[in-house]
Amino acid sequence: MRRTPTGGAGHGTAGGDQLVSIGSVLSQLREEFPEVTISKIRFLEAEGLVEPKRTPSGYRKFSAEDVRRLAQVLRMQRDHYLPLKVIREHLDAPARGERPPPPSESGPVDSGAADEFLSEKPTAARVGRAELLAAAEVTEAELDEWESYGLITPSAESAYDAESVTVAKLIADLGRFGLEPRHLRAMKAAADREAGLVEQVVAPLRRHRNPQTRAHAEATAKELAALSVRLHSALVQTALGVRLP
Repeated sequence: MRRTPTGGAGHGTAGGDQLVSIGSVLSQLREEFPEVTISKIRFLEAEGLVEPKRTPSGYRKFSAEDVRRLAQVLRMQRDHYLPLKVIREHLDAPARGERPPPPSESGPVDSGAADEFLSEKPTAARVGRAELLAAAEVTEAELDEWESYGLITPSAESAYDAESVTVAKLIADLGRFGLEPRHLRAMKAAADREAGLVEQVVAPLRRHRNPQTRAHAEATAKELAALSVRLHSALVQTALGVRLP
């Protein structure tokens, strides 16, 4: 049985109403969660798991309750492989006047339940070629060219996932600035490399003998994808010297 180190995150060492910086929170959490990072804390904030206060200059300030809540989120992820949505509902239950169920009741608790969760994951929505052309407001010739550069790829059944519509719209928008498909191949290659990095982390989870661990793989992939997108955005903004709203 894991124990929270004395004086660690589980004991609210932020001290009553005292507010502490994200660096201090990181130090407290690392006593029990050595792998946690500042990016992870920011991601959990972005997902609505914690809402630190902000100083007039925009710096995060965390209360003892924030630290306790973060520790509980990390503990439920580590010990029960629960997705963030389930964890959020569990933690918010008291505010709704409900009694939170034990963590084991909030997620897969046995092989059968986990396998059922994995087998019943909804498949991505698919659209036909005509639907994609209409939704993205592009021509057949444009779509043919984008496909020739590998920017959009149909399935074996000549269908497209819903995200292809977004990709098509963005390619068209960039085209209005003179960026042609040949210019965008570098972006596609970078995206493929980022996806490969995520897959390196997630692949062992998907192959794990424990069904609960396999069920945890999808949540991990989404979290890594979100962090990757945020990093890419930050790097582009830094390189251009601009800041997006």
